[in-house]
Amino acid sequence: MSTEKWGPVGVIGLGNMGSAMAANLVNAGFEVIGTDVSPEACAAATKAGARVVPGAREVGEACRCIILSLPSEAALYEVCATLAASCASGTIVLETGTLPLTAKQKMLNLLAEKGVILLDCPLSGTGAQAKNRDLAVYASGDSMAIEEVRPVIDAFARACYDLGEFGNGIKTKLVANLLVSVHNVVAAEAILFGVRSGLDPVNLVKVLGDGAGTSRMLQVRGPMMAKRTWVEETTASVNILQKDINLITEALRAAECPAPAFTACTPIYIAAIASGHANHDPASVYEVIERMTRAPAAKG
Repeated sequence: MSTEKWGPVGVIGLGNMGSAMAANLVNAGFEVIGTDVSPEACAAATKAGARVVPGAREVGEACRCIILSLPSEAALYEVCATLAASCASGTIVLETGTLPLTAKQKMLNLLAEKGVILLDCPLSGTGAQAKNRDLAVYASGDSMAIEEVRPVIDAFARACYDLGEFGNGIKTKLVANLLVSVHNVVAAEAILFGVRSGLDPVNLVKVLGDGAGTSRMLQVRGPMMAKRTWVEETTASVNILQKDINLITEALRAAECPAPAFTACTPIYIAAIASGHANHDPASVYEVIERMTRAPAAKG
């Protein structure tokens, strides 16, 4: 698909992920029409080269390929209701959020009544990775539609996997985020272990990142932990990850699947929120674990 085939590509939701996708689409030569409830986000998108319109209706009327990057079920329902009334038949909508499958399925059915194809396409990667086009897309749903919009996806992601039946995308994303949740805490544990052993944390992250014990979280968030920059460099928040953790917990219960490592790390995120890190990067769990070393000794 050339950049001209669809005309403009729509992006509804211009937060960390949506704005990065919009900017990469512009850089790849696509015309982008976007919208967001935040004036600041709209201004940033305009600066990046997108054309900003008042709302989802205008995006639906102008675009035949639309990307959704929305924060909640309520936002998804509102936007999809608007798109159902404004999109032409044959429009393909990529739903990229980490939202419940039941909500996505309802919107799949709603849009299908109008001839609009909804794809379940959650993203693997942080906001920083999104800016660098370092995202993996877990696509599921109509395979012909996935193939048709793949050039659009290639403009903002390094990889796209067609996972088959609608919903397999969000299921895979929850599995991936289970790993993210655990690996993030383990990275913090490892770096603190090194610091308490007298090692330089910045050099330690570099060395560990080149060895058998590495993980993507160590590589992405380890530098923030080592330099204590989880406030200045926030590309996702503990609040957002906690929302995902709640979805994972529900999915594990439904699957009757034990997850002892995941279960052990979840209180760390609750403690991070309670200690003022709700809107900071999840790298801030380092400070939560660090404070444990200062806890008073138990009385005999």
